[in-house]
Amino acid sequence: MNFLKKYALLMKLLLGILVGVIFGLIGQEVIIRLLSTFNFVFGSLLNFTIPLIILAFITKGISDLSSNSRRLLGLTVALAYASTIIMGSMAYTVASNALPVLLTGQSVVGFEESTLNTTSYIVGLKILPLMDVMTALILSFILGIGLSGLQSSSLKSIFDDFHTIITGLVMKVIIPLLPLHIAGIFAKMTYTGQATVVMNAFIKVFILVIALHITALLIQYTIAGIISKKNPFLLLKNMLPAYITAVGTQSSAATIPVTAASIKNNKVKDQIAEFVASLCSTIHLSGSMITITTCSIAVMILFDFNFSVEKMIPFILLLGVMMIAAPGLPGGAIITAAGILQSSLGFTPEMGALMITLYIAQDSFGTACNVTGDGAIAVIVDAVVDKK
Repeated sequence: MNFLKKYALLMKLLLGILVGVIFGLIGQEVIIRLLSTFNFVFGSLLNFTIPLIILAFITKGISDLSSNSRRLLGLTVALAYASTIIMGSMAYTVASNALPVLLTGQSVVGFEESTLNTTSYIVGLKILPLMDVMTALILSFILGIGLSGLQSSSLKSIFDDFHTIITGLVMKVIIPLLPLHIAGIFAKMTYTGQATVVMNAFIKVFILVIALHITALLIQYTIAGIISKKNPFLLLKNMLPAYITAVGTQSSAATIPVTAASIKNNKVKDQIAEFVASLCSTIHLSGSMITITTCSIAVMILFDFNFSVEKMIPFILLLGVMMIAAPGLPGGAIITAAGILQSSLGFTPEMGALMITLYIAQDSFGTACNVTGDGAIAVIVDAVVDKK
């Protein structure tokens, strides 16, 4: 029962894939058109919601940072962002060289063009977003920084309520409907003969992502060991309880007590261990960055999109900032990233759906990588504080 509860979303997404494949094999055009209509409406709702997610979560995330020691806060935030960006860049370097070889000859270009008229939706409901992604991001920073310096809490309480409303929308509407959205995508892909290509690619990408997670942790703890003059492998060994707990909970926040205890086992001061474990659970998502970067390149290869360094580096830099909005939501990182996947990389709704499926499939391991990496940052912060 506990297993099914913890992995309910993943199980539902896998069921969505199975149902979609079955409907695609049955080949009834009316069913495919119904699912395509739902995909169109749901995609429109998701596009409308993304700027609101950014506005609600980034504003709250930045405004909440004001309660901590400024110097300790600045050092931890800088290390967390640097780690996230470096790991995203590493993932791009490896994936951009490995995936074109691993996915040679695999493409779904043209799967939307078929005898099925997928543009003939039964209901053509289109919901326009209130603002674009970049506008929401800039506004979030202005409001978040402004709220962090205000003595009055009245405006902050309004944004806290707004955050609660948007969380409810995502948790009770967007995420529960994701499996049906995935079912529609895979029904159409099976109908047009491309589902096998995608599933084959999924396996290769999953293996590469896990390998990159392990590499990232080795790099993080090697640096932490050099700076603190401690054995990096012993540091990493002491964080295993946090890693295992995160795999089970799929939540950085739920793992905070275990993370803090594991960090203390590395002889980090109690105050710093608790501070870094709490703060980094919301701002340090190096594992999620690796997954999203790698999976986005895989999807672009399948759809024959360009993934040049000029295109990907700005995406990675922005994604590092967007990760502030991710905590608190199951699979929240990929939901939050959907906006810049569209605006920066030109992702279509079909590409976005494949990204969500790929991300959720390894979410436990991405979360575990995030949490374990927090321990490396804590060791570095402790060493720097000692030197000063």
